Amino acid sequence: MAVHMERTPFHPGEQAIHKLLRIPPRDNPTWAGLPPALAYRVAASPLVAFGALDKQGRPWTTVWGGEEGFAGPLGSGVIGARSLVDGRHDPVLEALLLLDDGRMDDDGKGKKEEGNEGYQITREELESGRGRLMAGLSIDLATRDRVKLAGRLVAGRVDRAGEDEAGHDDGVADVQVAMLVEESLGNCPKYLNRKAIHPQVPAPQLVSDTLPLPPQALDLLARADMFFLSSTDGRSMDTNHRGGPPGFVRVLSNTDTTDDGGVCLVYPEYSGNRLYHTLGNLHTRPLTGLCIPDFVTGDVLYLTGETAILAGADAARLLPRTKLAVRIRVTAARFVRRGLSFRGDVVDYSPYNPPVRRLAAEMATAGDAATGDDGQTGSEDKAVATAVLVGREIITPTVACFTFRLLVPRRRQRWWRPGQHITLDFSGELDVGWSHMRDDDPGSLNDDFVRTFTVSSVPGGGGDKSDEEELRDGAEMQITVRRHGPATGLLWRWNMKVPLEVPVLGFGGQEGFLIGGDGAHQNGGRNKKKVFVAAGVGITPLLAQAPGLLAKGEEDVTLLWSLRGEDVAFAVDVFERIEGLAGRTKVFLTGDSVDAAIVNKMEALGGQVIRGRIDPEEVLREGGGGGTKTTRYYLCTGSEMMKVLLGWLEGEDVVYESFEY
Repeated sequence: MAVHMERTPFHPGEQAIHKLLRIPPRDNPTWAGLPPALAYRVAASPLVAFGALDKQGRPWTTVWGGEEGFAGPLGSGVIGARSLVDGRHDPVLEALLLLDDGRMDDDGKGKKEEGNEGYQITREELESGRGRLMAGLSIDLATRDRVKLAGRLVAGRVDRAGEDEAGHDDGVADVQVAMLVEESLGNCPKYLNRKAIHPQVPAPQLVSDTLPLPPQALDLLARADMFFLSSTDGRSMDTNHRGGPPGFVRVLSNTDTTDDGGVCLVYPEYSGNRLYHTLGNLHTRPLTGLCIPDFVTGDVLYLTGETAILAGADAARLLPRTKLAVRIRVTAARFVRRGLSFRGDVVDYSPYNPPVRRLAAEMATAGDAATGDDGQTGSEDKAVATAVLVGREIITPTVACFTFRLLVPRRRQRWWRPGQHITLDFSGELDVGWSHMRDDDPGSLNDDFVRTFTVSSVPGGGGDKSDEEELRDGAEMQITVRRHGPATGLLWRWNMKVPLEVPVLGFGGQEGFLIGGDGAHQNGGRNKKKVFVAAGVGITPLLAQAPGLLAKGEEDVTLLWSLRGEDVAFAVDVFERIEGLAGRTKVFLTGDSVDAAIVNKMEALGGQVIRGRIDPEEVLREGGGGGTKTTRYYLCTGSEMMKVLLGWLEGEDVVYESFEY
């Protein structure tokens, strides 16, 4: 028998967001009611996030469950759920079913029958539309399946679940709810990080219910790879999830006064289905409630606050390279230890996750780095020049040097300084526009194809260039990069007979990485011994600086260079280009693919070759034994090696380029 289900139209808030973001007209795929197929998917999910409004009208969100079957259809259009929960501090349980003193609130929850401790659903309530607004999101992280639900509470019951050793209430509640589903929608699997979920009895302990957030909450936010959020337009509610790489939610401020910013968070809105149900609600009523679960410990952070939708330049000012974001000023929070009824083990992360996008303030503090094809730096969106590819030299199968001629318009543009990077916009060649899913290239959905690379050539081909001297039209510059990702892949395969023109968004890089200079972070670095530690193409900041340093007779510069065996020809190329550098270099070769003839050539040029990884004794020995503060270390490696090096060099004078994007 065919079942006819109506669709619901977009409400004014959603339509306003569509207009703001220039979304083409389309029908709302949300179902009126609950189709049987979606009801089945709810029953197969081990978790359901629920959202509700407290007495002040503030949204809150929680997540219940732990095993498949705890929720499912009770009848036509009605979903029921039964779970052990935190009976003391769960804000949604409190909003739906409890009075201020923790007793059951039976107003509007159903008809209590004589001799029956439960609450029964009646036809009167189903047809009257009474019951508090609520929303749900069933989610199966093992299969990356989720279903959104919106409706009203029609029945509920809360029982004390257990006692502690002293015979007192242990704070765990056995809760049952029935929800009349008025709207439902199956959602896509993007940004869902797979986890194996298993049940766990809660053991709730309230750590904090005041602002600012405690250190434990900040630590959870720094590690969180997903959260649940609820919103309302006043007529209905919406509960959904946001996911990404660990740390994708950033803390703008965490103070106890609004004069200093108060508690404020921001997260990027990644490319999605462009329905914008959540943002439409936030446009109408700028309030949201978040639940950030810790799947390892069972801790949970509940937040509610005021929101602001940031689009275009407003988003990029806070989160560079971000086109759409949401800022949340937290007005109330609860951090509960072991308040969840489940745990989860990471299986894998979503291939759609983009790199973490750091705050502009974080980048200014750490110094924005030159990086490669996955770099996420800079916020410029206007070209200051055009780079025309005029040369390509393949040094190894994975490392190449590319030469660009710069076409500079009439506006002023200064020369880059040695060690700085250039930001190039490849979107004109690589961006194919929006699509909902793209399994063959998932990373491209949130990719703006803007990349930063260290300039490996000396400004002007040699000699010093004043900050006041303008970059001349037709000047050439080089980048030396490893093939990794779409932008470098484009450079590798480009037909050199056809011009490739790429907009230049600017030059950048922190002052402190100017070797031997007296930048803002140098603290007298000019008179210290310099040890540069690099891995692979991490040597590129030195390539533009070494000729000048050696020409000035700098005697206290040492290079420790970790290199894969298959890239040993890269070292030979560098030593041949920069006379005198080999004699100051120790090359640490890893892997088995080493060409002995090329190694002999490198040694003939004066380089010292050591088989194996860089060790702490070698690093500290080159710096004079450690603890003397007479050496400055410059580090340019991948993130994992960087963490190890910073551990070895704790207490030392260290400058490093950050690759945490």
